[in-house]
Amino acid sequence: MRLFLAAAATALLATPLAADDHVMSLEEVLAADLRDDDRARDQYRNPVETLEFFGVEPTMTVAEYGPGGGWYTRVLAPYISQAGKYIAFEQDSDGRTYRDRAQEARAKGWVERFSEATSAMGDVNGENVTALEIDEMPAELEGTVDRVLIFRSMHGLNIGNSADDVLKAARRMLKDDGMVGVVQHRAPEGASYDDYGAKQRGYMRTQDVIAIFEANGFELAAQSEINANPNDPANWEGGVWTLPPVLRYGDQDRARYMAIGESDRMTLLFKKAD
Repeated sequence: MRLFLAAAATALLATPLAADDHVMSLEEVLAADLRDDDRARDQYRNPVETLEFFGVEPTMTVAEYGPGGGWYTRVLAPYISQAGKYIAFEQDSDGRTYRDRAQEARAKGWVERFSEATSAMGDVNGENVTALEIDEMPAELEGTVDRVLIFRSMHGLNIGNSADDVLKAARRMLKDDGMVGVVQHRAPEGASYDDYGAKQRGYMRTQDVIAIFEANGFELAAQSEINANPNDPANWEGGVWTLPPVLRYGDQDRARYMAIGESDRMTLLFKKAD
């Protein structure tokens, strides 16, 4: 993996395509065959409106934290890699604890799996796509990123005490005018930290997300209700995973949860504090 990361660091300096080369529009990306299995969730994740709110442009250098299942990667990599640079980044896999060897192997193999998955995407320019862990960030990357995007991951970073490490890395990556876009499952109005911070339910209070960013040298620049879902009370005993797409309880009350849809979400944009 370390050899791969070294090669990936070199790829970060690759020259993007010329401006007159074809750049897929977001609408073209969303309509691509690659996303046939993803498209049903567009109504909940609002990718066009969300990326426009974050100010993402196809010529930018954009870093996505924790691509996970790759839903947003299948939007961002084709959209960005033709004329910009797309970076996937994760925590240091050597600095984490694991419940078993299988989990450790999955975590430590994500860079290679990510490379294989993106290589299989027909509309991706692989020369402008890379993956790395934050402890392997090359010095040349610092101060070059236009946008860092964190989708539905702040609850995991918070409960795992990893938010500071990731946001410090994000700050180093960003240009002076670079920004961080966040979409996160939102706790109900008036919720207590004990229920929605110290306890893992997938949801977080907006003020806690803002406080974490402020502690790491950022300030809130804008917020939006693009990804709000007023039908979600966000008080499920089984946490956010009660709702689709996970449907924690299977067919039990499935129709009810499907009618609600995916979670209520905050959409926040941060800039570097002076």
